[in-house]
Amino acid sequence: MAGGGGGGLGRGRRGAYLLLLPLLLLAVAGAAAGKEKEKGAFGKLRFRRESGTFKVVQVADMHYADGRTTGCEDVLPSQVAGCTDLNTTAFLYRVFRAEDPDLVVFTGDNIYGADSTDAAKSMDAAIAPAIDMKLPWAAVIGNHDQEGTLSREGVMRHLVGMKNSLSSFNPEGIEIDGYGNYNLEVSGVEGTPMDEKSVLNLYFLDSGDYSTVPSINGYGWIKASQQVWFQQTSSSLQAKYMNENPKQKEPAPGLVFFHIPLPEFSSFTAANFTGVKQEGISSASINSGFFASMVEAGDVRAAFVGHDHINDFCGKLSGIQLCYAGGFGYHAYGKAGWSRRARVVSVQLEKTDNGEWRGVKSIKTWKRLDDKHLSTIDSEVLWNRGSNGMVLRKGSHTATVEYETMGAFDECWMANLL
Repeated sequence: MAGGGGGGLGRGRRGAYLLLLPLLLLAVAGAAAGKEKEKGAFGKLRFRRESGTFKVVQVADMHYADGRTTGCEDVLPSQVAGCTDLNTTAFLYRVFRAEDPDLVVFTGDNIYGADSTDAAKSMDAAIAPAIDMKLPWAAVIGNHDQEGTLSREGVMRHLVGMKNSLSSFNPEGIEIDGYGNYNLEVSGVEGTPMDEKSVLNLYFLDSGDYSTVPSINGYGWIKASQQVWFQQTSSSLQAKYMNENPKQKEPAPGLVFFHIPLPEFSSFTAANFTGVKQEGISSASINSGFFASMVEAGDVRAAFVGHDHINDFCGKLSGIQLCYAGGFGYHAYGKAGWSRRARVVSVQLEKTDNGEWRGVKSIKTWKRLDDKHLSTIDSEVLWNRGSNGMVLRKGSHTATVEYETMGAFDECWMANLL
């Protein structure tokens, strides 16, 4: 444990650790990149042939600023010295190496603009591990990304132009609110009848920052123009999937990513969600109707957000799983002793009796903690074709695992990292 005793780093050894950390990160980066299969020059996103899976790692609220000169928030007293943005960077490498995702999704407040000297450089540093490991990635923006040297439009344009980015600025040819409204299609396994069909659809939306309407206080929301685009895109994708050969009987599942939670995230109690709720739901003060738009679309199985850092639950409402990721970054507020975390989403294809991969069979999720074991908690099925989601009790949350102190300051953590 990091909080003292024989397992923690002493003051002198902690200082040596801080001096070595940047070099260790570079070494880890090179080793990880060397181990990764070549994923550059990205073509289509598609499911893996061997396993029939497609895996997403969601990273919420890094709040990255100026790297080693930016301190951490809400860590244990014994962990304050030497804790910086570089701990966030190290956690990214750890989880990417462990999960080997097919896509990384950064769901806003990727940087904390107000504490950043140069917003573009901060964003480059925040996303660097995904680029270094040749992972395709996509991003939306939150309510803090634009508070530095780049405007909200400038932040999104920068994200779109970065290496390996699959992000888009906005759909062409239409008037739409916000920046970073787009969709990605995930094709079936190459060489199968589904290799030219999008068997999984990913939607990304700008949930805004703060209300610009004088009579409405609080956070922003997903506007009507965005909802029209989303519904039209969903309808078009469903028609293509179900009407073009090989024709399918029901839509391909859709997953939606944005930053600020919807008011409907307040619908749950501890009896009907998996994870924890440790703070209020900081949604917009009005309901713009986007949840109803997702229900009406008919293909959305889950929506993933950030914003409220010490909430990490998933709850099901009207057939849609509403999921928090939990806070990832060390410069973001959190809860001392409650590990920073990432959400993993694994989508599995159905396999026929003759061994051929078809459409999506199930969607599962779990979380990875930045403790000394890189623990996996709260494994559950979000959606299963023909049945309701269920919790996998074997890997579910327990207080013992949940409140282990972070391993980022432990010799065991260093051994695991290297």
